[in-house]
Amino acid sequence: MIHFVGAGSGAPDLITVRGQKYLQEADVIIYAGSLVNPQLLDYARKECEIYNSAKMTLEEVLEVMYRAQEEGKMVVRLHTGDPSLYGAIREQMDALDEKGISYDYCPGVSSFCGAASALNLEYTLPDVSQSVIITRMAGRTPVPEKESIESFAAHQATMVVFLSTGMLEELSRRLIAGGYSADTPAAIVYKATWEDEKTFVCTVGTLAQTAAKNNITKTALMIIGDVVSHTNYQRSKLYDPGFTTEFRQGDQE
Repeated sequence: MIHFVGAGSGAPDLITVRGQKYLQEADVIIYAGSLVNPQLLDYARKECEIYNSAKMTLEEVLEVMYRAQEEGKMVVRLHTGDPSLYGAIREQMDALDEKGISYDYCPGVSSFCGAASALNLEYTLPDVSQSVIITRMAGRTPVPEKESIESFAAHQATMVVFLSTGMLEELSRRLIAGGYSADTPAAIVYKATWEDEKTFVCTVGTLAQTAAKNNITKTALMIIGDVVSHTNYQRSKLYDPGFTTEFRQGDQE
């Protein structure tokens, strides 16, 4: 059996209870060593085989899985954050399907959630934004043309940008071209929930300057939108005294 497990955003105690249990029971762990906190490997048994997939190809990862399956061993494939976001899990699952090997998927806390916690941020403030766009700049991995930064910026929704720390000048330019003003609130969160986490609140126009000033070159994500400033929002209807729900009667109806 193969368990795909989200390691969480960084802090080792943010892995789920289920994910921790799988790590404690695993015969083999294949972890994404470039981003997964190595402290999570402390949950592994002494006899557990551990592989760092940062140094492996897809074929090498699959070969470890196939061999473990033949030997009746339980495998944890430990991905950073939540595997559904930029985790490259589908290609692994398809290969396992071809071999008839069973697997499941244990979700994790994504770094975009960890970044919100670092800033005490609510992404969906009433009357400010009720949508969150998760995207990235095109690098060696292309982005479909219909998913351009400019087209997303036109919505003026909250935007979270992954894997783009080295392209902040271009990111700012394209955000502004798409409709954000240069003074739109923004934030850079470096290594969300790790011990060396850092946060910087700035604007769309000063993203690159802020990163350069603080020597942030990788392992950060950017949050764009008026929610960063925590202002000009309306209180929720859910807890409004005049709002009737399934569980209580509003006082104005």
